[in-house]
Parts: sequence; structure tokens; C-alpha cells
Amino acid sequence: MSKFWSPVVSDLVPYVPGEQPKMTNLVKLNTNENPFGPSPKVLEAIREELTDNLRLYPDPEGEALKNAIARFYSVNTDQVFLGNGSDEVLAHIFYGLFQHGQPLLFPDITYSFYPVYCGLYGIEGRKIPLTESFEINPDDYVQPNGGVIFPNPNAPTGRYLELEKVEAIVAANASRVVVVDEAYVDFGGESAIALVDKYPNLLVSQTLSKARSLAGLRVGFAVGHPDLIEALNRVKNSFNSYPLDKLALAGAVAAFEDNSWFKATCEGVIGERDWVSKQLEGLGFEVLPSKANFVFARHPDHSGESLASGLRKQGVIVRHFNKPRIENFLRITTGTADQNKRLIEVLGELV
Repeated sequence: MSKFWSPVVSDLVPYVPGEQPKMTNLVKLNTNENPFGPSPKVLEAIREELTDNLRLYPDPEGEALKNAIARFYSVNTDQVFLGNGSDEVLAHIFYGLFQHGQPLLFPDITYSFYPVYCGLYGIEGRKIPLTESFEINPDDYVQPNGGVIFPNPNAPTGRYLELEKVEAIVAANASRVVVVDEAYVDFGGESAIALVDKYPNLLVSQTLSKARSLAGLRVGFAVGHPDLIEALNRVKNSFNSYPLDKLALAGAVAAFEDNSWFKATCEGVIGERDWVSKQLEGLGFEVLPSKANFVFARHPDHSGESLASGLRKQGVIVRHFNKPRIENFLRITTGTADQNKRLIEVLGELV
């Protein structure tokens, strides 16, 4: 602890991102990146921006991207907020919408940035246990709170909550904001954006890192009632007026315009994910139903730690969480066909 730190810094427990190893010939299945690259139209749009105009600031409002998102989801542009990755969007949500002096509700097994943001902004977080089958029970979220947030599909479990159950949580918390974090929804789920016109307390966040293969560009957004978007814009413009650069804006617009590539990519991931799930089950693993671009699995005879270590020694990297209830699970990103075959080959040897 440094004498120069602000008092709050010493108590922070930062988020730990997935490892980015420098090993060669690596099968990297630990950070939920898309195994298929971005649309060629995205790369061309970025190349076209590589001009002398980079000396100029980008559009602080990102109007072209807002228009593209609004068209895709059939909403108005004043219902769209942009951020530097969905993590920045979530940071502004926590600061601008969840500080009400009551606990924020989120699952006990979920995206680990939620408690980090609670610590950063001095928000009391209340963890709501998932069921024995690792599902969200909407009835558990009918209690006094300062807001509700959960991923759908959940991470790291991959389990999906049907839209009518999402709506039940939103309807039961009409006086507080409910945020549905949909980083993985395009791999088989249905977006709650369809409900934003019905519920002014609903905010949906998404990212272009997963289904649109743009983790390297850092583009996220939220869709909700204009009043919620205005709150986020006030926070954004008090923090960083230019969250997205020219290259990110151009690439993101092109990604939304190439819908055929988007659909093909999602279908490819879904097909590989389902193949991996069946192969894991054939090796004796319990695999939770997933609508994300990863699977969450455990073996009855081997610890998660030993399997992760054994895979690593063979050049296959997966994510292991040494946390209560899930310490024996592995979170395995869906890779290419060759990567997935190598994963199953090594696991077959290990078990």
C-alpha cells in the first residue's frame, strides 16, 4: 500500500481477466473469443479510415453506429448508448443507475466484474444463489433492492433464462432498474431488447466482442428507455466524451451491416459448441445446457484443477474458477473444429 493512494484504492479487489498466454502452438479456449474472424467488410471499413483524418477526433455520439444498432433492433437512436466495450457500459450503469442505498441483486455464480464494480462505487451487492441445477429463479429477485443485474446467458455457467422469465423479473421490480447483460445472447438466445418499449426500467447491454468477432476493437452498447440512456450519457460525458475511436466506429457499423456473416458465424459456433458438448458427455462429463459460445463441464472422477493443469501441459488452455460450488468445473470456449478435436483428444487421455 502506497502513501500516495486514495483511501478507497487499498480496499479494491480488481477484476482478473482471462489469461493471454504467449505460448506457441496453443489451443486457446479460455477467454470466449470467437474462433471465426470478423467480416471482411469490417476489415475493409477499418482500412478506409486509415487516412490523414485520424488527426481529427471521432464522433463523440457515434451517430452512424447508433443508427445501425437502432435499425437492427427496431428501436430509436435515443434508446442506444455506446461505450468502450460492454465493461465500460456496465461501469457507467453501476455509477449512474444503481446507487440507491439498497443492495444490488445478482447471482452468486456470475460475471465477476459485478462485485468489482460494487467495491469501486461503494454499492452493497447481494448474491442470490442459483438453484441446484445452476439456474436463475425469478422468484428469488422479488425483494427490496437498489437494482438487479444478471447475464443471460449466464456466465460462466452458460445457462439461458427464457424471455418470459426475464420479463417476470423486470415486471416484479418496476421501481428499480433491471439490467440484462447479453454478451452471449446471439448463440441461441432471444434478446430482451424486444421488451424495452414495454418496460421503462429495463436496460439491455451487449457487446461486439463475441458474436461479431470484434473483441480487439472494444465496442459495447446498451438499449433502453431514453431516460436511462440520458443518465448514462451524463456519466459518460463527465468521464470520457470520446469512448470509441474512428476505427472502432467504422468497424462496428460494418459488422452490423453484414448480417449474413453474423448469422453464419453464430451458426458455426453453435454447431461446434454442440459437438463439443456431446463429445464431453461421451467422456463422462456433466455438461450444463449452454446457449453461449462456451460450455461449463465437470467430471465426477477428476478435479477441475487437475484437468485444467493436465490440459495446459498439452498446450490446451481453458478457464478454471477456484470458487465455491464451481471449483470442479471447466469453462471451455468453443474453438475451431481442429481446436475442439484437440481438446477432446487430450481430455480423453486425461480421463
